Amino acid sequence: MTLDIVSYGRRGPGGTLRLGTDQIAQIQRTVGRTPEVMVKVSGGARDVGGVEAHLRYIGRHGKLPIETDEGLAQQGRGAAKEITADWQLELCRSQYKPKPALGQKDTRAKLVHNIVLSMPAGTPPEKVRAAARVFARENFALQYRYAMVLHTDQPHPHVHLVVKCEHEFEPCKRLYIRKDTLRQWREQFATLMREQGVAANATPRQVRGQTRKPYRDAIHHRLRALRAFGQLPPSDRTGHRPPKTSTFMRAKLENLLQALRSGRGAVDDGQEKMRNTRREVVADWRTTADALRRRGEANLAAEVDRLVDRMPPVQTDGQRMAERWRETERIRALERSDAKSPGAPAR
Repeated sequence: MTLDIVSYGRRGPGGTLRLGTDQIAQIQRTVGRTPEVMVKVSGGARDVGGVEAHLRYIGRHGKLPIETDEGLAQQGRGAAKEITADWQLELCRSQYKPKPALGQKDTRAKLVHNIVLSMPAGTPPEKVRAAARVFARENFALQYRYAMVLHTDQPHPHVHLVVKCEHEFEPCKRLYIRKDTLRQWREQFATLMREQGVAANATPRQVRGQTRKPYRDAIHHRLRALRAFGQLPPSDRTGHRPPKTSTFMRAKLENLLQALRSGRGAVDDGQEKMRNTRREVVADWRTTADALRRRGEANLAAEVDRLVDRMPPVQTDGQRMAERWRETERIRALERSDAKSPGAPAR
């Protein structure tokens, strides 16, 4: 199974699981809620102008130094243009394809991948940058040109890494990033952070009992879209105003609201798949606990059992959104009731 947390453990006669030192350490980090690293692809430009624009953005328009694969740090308003010229992006084959008309899908190949390496708030920024340097060197040096910038303007320090997709010496060899690639990169980055003396872990969220994607990457934008429809307050607790939402997302949310108003309930697409995944994860953890007890690790086995017992119920994004919508409607009904009763005490 792809979510088998003990897939790297050795099996003895009869299929009995045998855990090594590395597996024990991984289990301890997971049940101990060691901070998780984040590695994600945030997009990628398909023309030189787009690459320059992103480099200017991560360099804060010349205010931050942009480190390159040659060990140089370029800074200033012209840094982005100098880097793209040095990478000879205009010679990439995809540049010969015309830009699609407005409304049509862009089928041109990416010129670069935009990658983000991030750690939770409180992590020393310089250690994040040091680990990111090694990560980039080990994965891309002498193959794919790259540039990186450390950002500390948010609580969680993170590095923006821009990597050229076309191989330097074999143009037909392109950099493709798949799910398994991201999993390996997360594990590698966590190891590099630990080498910097920072506690770090890399496990799939399902293994930790999380059924939802990170808030900003999933429900966050959908809740903002709900606010755009007037179904939620115009700002969140931080007072931030919601941005515009995509046409696709607005249509998706409109369908959800129609289902709720008609009494059909929340859309629960994918719930059965999530339940099956949860059953697999629980079975894997139970097998792990049994193996730990045979090894004499009774205390760690008990921690595994507690982790499993405390996993929250499986719930889809649609169901969470529906709960939020119903709560908002309940509050609005109370407010309307209070407005009709002038003598009622303020809540």
